[in-house]
Amino acid sequence: MNVTHQHPFDLPFPVADNRLRVGGVSLDRLAERVGQTPFYVYDRRLISERVAQLRAALPAEIHLHYAIKANPMPAVVQHLAGLVDGFDVASGGELKTVLDTPMPQEHISFAGPGKSERELKQAAAAGIVVNLESEREMELLAKLGAELGLRPKVAVRVNPDFELKSSGMKMGGGPKQFGVDAERVPAMLARMKSLDLAFHGFHIFSGSQNLRAESIMEAQENTFELARRLAAVAPAPVRLLNLGGGFGIPYFPGERPLELDRVGEYLAGLMPDARRDFPEAEFVIELGRYLVGEAGLYVCRVIDRKISRGQLFLVADGGLHHHLSASGNFGQVIRKNYPVRVGNRVVAETPETASVVGPLCTPLDILADKMELGHAQVGDLIVVFQSGAYGLTASPRAFLGHPEAVEILA
Repeated sequence: MNVTHQHPFDLPFPVADNRLRVGGVSLDRLAERVGQTPFYVYDRRLISERVAQLRAALPAEIHLHYAIKANPMPAVVQHLAGLVDGFDVASGGELKTVLDTPMPQEHISFAGPGKSERELKQAAAAGIVVNLESEREMELLAKLGAELGLRPKVAVRVNPDFELKSSGMKMGGGPKQFGVDAERVPAMLARMKSLDLAFHGFHIFSGSQNLRAESIMEAQENTFELARRLAAVAPAPVRLLNLGGGFGIPYFPGERPLELDRVGEYLAGLMPDARRDFPEAEFVIELGRYLVGEAGLYVCRVIDRKISRGQLFLVADGGLHHHLSASGNFGQVIRKNYPVRVGNRVVAETPETASVVGPLCTPLDILADKMELGHAQVGDLIVVFQSGAYGLTASPRAFLGHPEAVEILA
């Protein structure tokens, strides 16, 4: 069997006999093993390799945390529990998932602009660090801690006075629902001195999905400077400094991967001053999409071929109800195609243009618009790459009542 370890489209899954292989198994065999389409499959080898790449590129004192919201599948989270240094959750449900793993509770943090009283109580009782996003959360958590007879661990999530330039999704700078505006933080820290809260540090997150090393490097330098200003009025020494993340992955034609080595080298140059100014601090880079996004595939099956006024449509059993982001309805201003291939016959002898659409009664249900996929036949497997993050759980799965997709770790 002739195996090509880097298939012609420069995506990280090998091809043998013109079929994608995932976890050492051909895609059509894997589909039989799963027992249904559509499904998501995440490759544990690629997740492990990405963590190893980060360990090699980033300074040794950087702690690597996984943001659960990118992909909360329990098997993925369990796999990462043995690879990363901590977890960051955004809900009580995600907290339950990570508390089932071996990750020590002191290495779990909770961010989110609308934490309920129940979630704050859960977090306090679990002994994790709560990233405070408002004065209201601070006061309420102090009250809940007193009721529980414990001292909650807290950090302040700061809405910085700068933004991550060229970021696909800006999370800081300007008016934002996330965190506490940097100029309000000193008063909040002054109030904290009279509350029974264990101050741990700061969470400063300015944006995500960035492919420009220069932008991330500038944001990291600005983050340290802001943390220095705020630490001067903090109620205790900084023990945790979450630098955010922002590392992006390429999705569309013309996009180039992030130059990770450049980011790591620049961060290494910032570390001597950081260690001097924050001698007790643990420095955290928090990543979600960058750890799992390229390790995942969404797989659905062609159930019909239709020609409408000269245009070929491949109708599949999966669509936006499982993969909203690939349909272009999860933040794209102008719809662009994710990388999509016919997984059980990757290379066509005679390419033909086709659009892949799902089974839903809406014109928004498009997985690929006018791509060279016309060699697909009924029964063939359509594969959407770059699907390991913000896939199933970020999609309207109940829309029109179609069956659920399943998820596996291979």
